[in-house]
Amino acid sequence: MNKSYITVAVLAAGAWFTLASPARAQIAPSLDDRGKLVFTNGDSPTARHGSNMTAHSAPSLFASATLTGNAASPPDRLDRIVRDAAERHRVDPALVKAVISTESGWNPQAVSRKGAVGLMQLIPETAQRYGGGNLYDPEQNVEAGTTYLRALLDRYNGDIDKSLAAYNAGEHLVDRIGRVPAIPETRRYVQKVTDAYFRPGSGRDLSVWNPKRIQVRRETNPNGRVIFTNE
Repeated sequence: MNKSYITVAVLAAGAWFTLASPARAQIAPSLDDRGKLVFTNGDSPTARHGSNMTAHSAPSLFASATLTGNAASPPDRLDRIVRDAAERHRVDPALVKAVISTESGWNPQAVSRKGAVGLMQLIPETAQRYGGGNLYDPEQNVEAGTTYLRALLDRYNGDIDKSLAAYNAGEHLVDRIGRVPAIPETRRYVQKVTDAYFRPGSGRDLSVWNPKRIQVRRETNPNGRVIFTNE
């Protein structure tokens, strides 16, 4: 048999096996709108892909941090500013950093379409309530933003999801419905901040915040089928 024919045949077979081999799917647990535990195949048509940027984001910097799946690392000066403000207001510095990474990608000059400004993307009215004058100044911005975040955590008895939802959509809406509103932008925002905060290596203070444990119960229906549920 001709050697060139054998070579082509081998290459073709290798290509066929490569295309035929399924990609390794990633299964991730999540909660649906009713709080039901759902396991999602990352390769399914309904899986989320790419950046879910909020209206408060600085496009280029935030996109780079989001697509890698990690929070952007702040310069030393900004890291010190965050730690000082967090200590004054008894907020975990890792939570403040997760908010900043999601909001502005650590860009002090970021301005959103809705007029939110700076590292923690504060609108002027909110900044004035919490002592922020020059929102482009990192120290004033972080001080006002951390003060606001502390007030929200106190308002919702430490419920981080509600606090972040209020930071994004306003506390009056969260107060009215008593939960994270079913607004896609707000839900994406809460998910992004909590992902950044609870990820390994975030520096999260384990004595302050721990993920809620989901109680999964094993049941057998009348047909003998075993079902695992958290309802």
